[in-house]
Amino acid sequence: MVIRCRQVTADDWQEWRDLRLRALRDAPEAFSSTLSEWQDADESLWRDRLSSIAYNLIADVDQVPSGMASGAETVGGAELMSFWVAAFARGRGVGDALLSAVIEWATSARYETVSLGVRAANRHAIALYDRHGFFDAGPDEQDEKPGQPAERRMILIIGEHRFST
Repeated sequence: MVIRCRQVTADDWQEWRDLRLRALRDAPEAFSSTLSEWQDADESLWRDRLSSIAYNLIADVDQVPSGMASGAETVGGAELMSFWVAAFARGRGVGDALLSAVIEWATSARYETVSLGVRAANRHAIALYDRHGFFDAGPDEQDEKPGQPAERRMILIIGEHRFST
Protein backbone atom coordinates (compact mmCIF):
# COMPACT_ATOMS: atom_id res chain seq x y z
CA MET A 1 0.00 0.00 0.00
CA VAL A 2 1.33 3.42 -0.98
CA ILE A 3 0.06 6.61 0.71
CA ARG A 4 0.84 9.89 -1.01
CA CYS A 5 -0.24 13.32 0.19
CA ARG A 6 -0.30 16.01 -2.44
CA GLN A 7 -1.06 19.69 -2.28
CA VAL A 8 -3.95 20.82 -4.44
CA THR A 9 -4.86 24.22 -5.86
CA ALA A 10 -7.96 25.89 -7.28
CA ASP A 11 -7.30 24.06 -10.54
CA ASP A 12 -8.01 20.79 -8.71
CA TRP A 13 -11.46 21.99 -7.60
CA GLN A 14 -13.39 19.08 -9.17
CA GLU A 15 -11.35 16.44 -7.39
CA TRP A 16 -11.57 18.38 -4.10
CA ARG A 17 -15.32 18.82 -4.58
CA ASP A 18 -15.89 15.09 -5.14
CA LEU A 19 -13.89 14.16 -2.04
CA ARG A 20 -15.45 16.87 0.12
CA LEU A 21 -18.99 15.83 -0.84
CA ARG A 22 -18.09 12.23 0.01
CA ALA A 23 -16.84 13.43 3.40
CA LEU A 24 -20.00 15.42 4.10
CA ARG A 25 -22.15 12.38 3.19
CA ASP A 26 -20.02 9.96 5.21
CA ALA A 27 -19.57 11.99 8.40
CA PRO A 28 -21.96 14.96 8.46
CA GLU A 29 -21.66 15.27 12.23
CA ALA A 30 -17.91 15.86 11.97
CA PHE A 31 -18.12 19.13 10.05
CA SER A 32 -19.55 22.58 10.62
CA SER A 33 -20.42 22.74 6.89
CA THR A 34 -23.29 20.69 5.53
CA LEU A 35 -23.87 18.72 2.37
CA SER A 36 -26.83 20.94 1.49
CA GLU A 37 -24.58 24.02 1.65
CA TRP A 38 -22.07 22.56 -0.81
CA GLN A 39 -23.72 19.99 -3.06
CA ASP A 40 -24.97 22.55 -5.58
CA ALA A 41 -22.09 25.01 -5.22
CA ASP A 42 -20.74 26.25 -8.52
CA GLU A 43 -17.16 26.10 -9.71
CA SER A 44 -16.30 29.59 -8.48
CA LEU A 45 -17.16 28.72 -4.87
CA TRP A 46 -14.99 25.60 -4.95
CA ARG A 47 -12.12 27.53 -6.52
CA ASP A 48 -12.52 30.32 -3.95
CA ARG A 49 -12.42 27.77 -1.11
CA LEU A 50 -9.15 26.31 -2.37
CA SER A 51 -7.66 29.75 -3.05
CA SER A 52 -8.59 31.25 0.31
CA ILE A 53 -7.12 28.48 2.47
CA ALA A 54 -3.32 28.37 2.55
CA TYR A 55 -2.67 24.63 2.39
CA ASN A 56 -4.97 21.94 0.95
CA LEU A 57 -4.09 18.26 0.64
CA ILE A 58 -5.53 15.13 -0.86
CA ALA A 59 -4.19 11.77 0.29
CA ASP A 60 -4.11 8.95 -2.23
CA VAL A 61 -3.96 5.29 -1.26
CA ASP A 62 -2.60 3.32 -4.20
CA GLN A 63 -3.51 6.29 -6.43
CA VAL A 64 -7.14 6.45 -5.18
CA PRO A 65 -8.18 9.72 -3.46
CA SER A 66 -8.82 8.60 0.11
CA GLY A 67 -8.55 11.59 2.43
CA MET A 68 -8.24 15.32 2.72
CA ALA A 69 -7.03 18.05 5.04
CA SER A 70 -6.43 21.78 5.04
CA GLY A 71 -4.20 24.08 7.00
CA ALA A 72 -5.48 27.63 7.42
CA GLU A 73 -3.60 30.64 8.71
CA THR A 74 -4.92 32.06 11.98
CA VAL A 75 -3.65 34.75 14.33
CA GLY A 76 -0.39 33.37 15.70
CA GLY A 77 -0.89 29.88 14.40
CA ALA A 78 -2.47 27.47 12.01
CA GLU A 79 -5.77 25.63 12.05
CA LEU A 80 -6.39 22.09 10.83
CA MET A 81 -9.70 21.89 9.01
CA SER A 82 -11.62 19.79 6.48
CA PHE A 83 -9.89 16.69 7.85
CA TRP A 84 -11.40 13.40 6.65
CA VAL A 85 -10.32 9.87 5.71
CA ALA A 86 -12.51 7.50 3.67
CA ALA A 87 -13.81 4.50 5.60
CA PHE A 88 -11.80 1.96 3.57
CA ALA A 89 -8.56 3.85 4.33
CA ARG A 90 -9.04 4.35 8.07
CA GLY A 91 -6.56 2.60 10.33
CA ARG A 92 -4.00 2.38 7.52
CA GLY A 93 -1.90 5.46 8.29
CA VAL A 94 -3.70 7.93 6.02
CA GLY A 95 -4.77 10.16 8.92
CA ASP A 96 -1.22 10.13 10.30
CA ALA A 97 0.18 11.08 6.88
CA LEU A 98 -2.26 13.96 6.39
CA LEU A 99 -1.80 15.27 9.92
CA SER A 100 1.98 15.03 9.68
CA ALA A 101 1.92 16.96 6.40
CA VAL A 102 -0.15 19.78 7.91
CA ILE A 103 2.13 19.93 10.96
CA GLU A 104 5.18 20.04 8.68
CA TRP A 105 3.59 22.89 6.67
CA ALA A 106 2.82 24.82 9.88
CA THR A 107 6.34 24.23 11.19
CA SER A 108 7.98 25.41 7.97
CA ALA A 109 5.72 28.49 7.99
CA ARG A 110 7.02 29.16 11.52
CA TYR A 111 3.64 28.99 13.24
CA GLU A 112 3.70 28.48 16.99
CA THR A 113 0.60 26.30 17.18
CA VAL A 114 -1.79 24.14 15.22
CA SER A 115 -5.32 24.06 16.56
CA LEU A 116 -8.45 22.18 15.59
CA GLY A 117 -12.01 21.49 16.62
CA VAL A 118 -13.16 17.90 17.05
CA ARG A 119 -16.47 16.43 18.13
CA ALA A 120 -16.11 15.19 21.71
CA ALA A 121 -17.60 11.80 20.74
CA ASN A 122 -15.05 11.19 17.96
CA ARG A 123 -12.71 8.95 19.98
CA HIS A 124 -10.67 7.77 16.99
CA ALA A 125 -9.87 11.29 15.82
CA ILE A 126 -9.03 12.41 19.36
CA ALA A 127 -6.65 9.44 19.73
CA LEU A 128 -4.97 10.39 16.43
CA TYR A 129 -4.49 14.00 17.52
CA ASP A 130 -3.24 12.90 20.93
CA ARG A 131 -0.61 10.64 19.29
CA HIS A 132 0.70 13.69 17.46
CA GLY A 133 1.04 15.75 20.63
CA PHE A 134 -2.18 17.78 20.63
CA PHE A 135 -3.72 18.54 24.02
CA ASP A 136 -7.36 19.12 24.92
CA ALA A 137 -7.88 22.84 25.50
CA GLY A 138 -11.54 22.51 26.52
CA PRO A 139 -14.87 23.17 24.88
CA ASP A 140 -14.74 24.77 21.45
CA GLU A 141 -17.13 27.66 21.84
CA GLN A 142 -16.27 29.31 18.50
CA ASP A 143 -18.00 26.55 16.52
CA GLU A 144 -20.86 25.73 18.88
CA LYS A 145 -24.23 25.63 17.17
CA PRO A 146 -27.53 24.70 18.80
CA GLY A 147 -28.44 21.07 18.22
CA GLN A 148 -24.93 20.00 17.20
CA PRO A 149 -22.76 17.59 19.22
CA ALA A 150 -20.25 19.09 21.66
CA GLU A 151 -16.90 20.03 20.19
CA ARG A 152 -13.48 20.21 21.85
CA ARG A 153 -10.59 22.49 20.92
CA MET A 154 -7.24 20.70 20.64
CA ILE A 155 -3.89 22.45 20.26
CA LEU A 156 -0.39 21.40 19.29
CA ILE A 157 2.49 23.61 20.38
CA ILE A 158 4.91 23.23 17.48
CA GLY A 159 8.11 23.13 19.54
CA GLU A 160 6.65 20.30 21.62
CA HIS A 161 5.57 18.16 18.65
CA ARG A 162 6.01 14.49 19.23
CA PHE A 163 4.69 11.48 17.42
CA SER A 164 4.33 8.13 19.05
CA THR A 165 2.93 4.97 17.56
